[in-house]
Amino acid sequence: MVSNEVTPAALLGAQEWVQMRDGRMLHAQVLPGPGSGPSVVFEAGSGADRSSWAAVQPGVSRFARAVVYDRAGLGRSQPDPGGRTLERMADDLNDLLDHFTPGPFILVGHSAGGPIVRLAAARHPERIAGLVLVDPTDEAAPVLFTRRFRAGERTALAAAAALSRLGLLRHSFGWLLRAAPEGVRADLQREAFTPGVIRTQREQARTFLDELRAWQRRPPDLGEIPVTVVSGAVPGHGMSRAVRAQANAAHATRAAASARGRHVIAERSGHYVPVSDPEVIVDEIRRMLAA
Repeated sequence: MVSNEVTPAALLGAQEWVQMRDGRMLHAQVLPGPGSGPSVVFEAGSGADRSSWAAVQPGVSRFARAVVYDRAGLGRSQPDPGGRTLERMADDLNDLLDHFTPGPFILVGHSAGGPIVRLAAARHPERIAGLVLVDPTDEAAPVLFTRRFRAGERTALAAAAALSRLGLLRHSFGWLLRAAPEGVRADLQREAFTPGVIRTQREQARTFLDELRAWQRRPPDLGEIPVTVVSGAVPGHGMSRAVRAQANAAHATRAAASARGRHVIAERSGHYVPVSDPEVIVDEIRRMLAA
């Protein structure tokens, strides 16, 4: 169903509520775009919601239907009492694609959204025209599975939980709020830094790395689906030079695994390419559509 509610995020398109197979409702926003070609669906990072694509989605809507949504427990979507495994998040994405049929679809995933779109695509490759993975979390990066990385993740989530309860978490992301388009800044402030968001992140993190590590032996089979991987070039946001180099090497491996793979460096960006270099992503989606 489509809501007629007018919000500051209207630049992200008409609101829709999408029902999952168990009855939960996820919130999406759609910019229709011209013509009837493939639709582009965006998957955000671990604690991010639809607003993280605010600088990318309008550019894509110039040539394709562009859909952003909030995963369960994030943004305006209902939480998922069944857990937040990679398997379950990929199922939710495929339920969302069922709603926006007929496709085909280009799936765009940032950070932890990269594995989610890979798994969703592997389950229904017949309707996927391509994947654009934006600085994705990737099992080819050994640093993800070290004790130090896991301990750092737990510490960061505990600190975020405390700050969110005090209403202070948004101050840690002032740079993100300043960079956000004005039309979505209020939604970010209201929705992105709540205790509920951190609870969802913790639930996702509970199994995410273990599931991802299993992919080292048996990754999702993408067949002939074209894959473009966009890497940030700049260390920062918790990524040292060594970790950045390891991440980009993993990204090159992921692109090379595709028969039609492409690896692109966003020279001005760190991890948050959708914020700092949105046109790089728009150009790669346009290139994939043209191909």
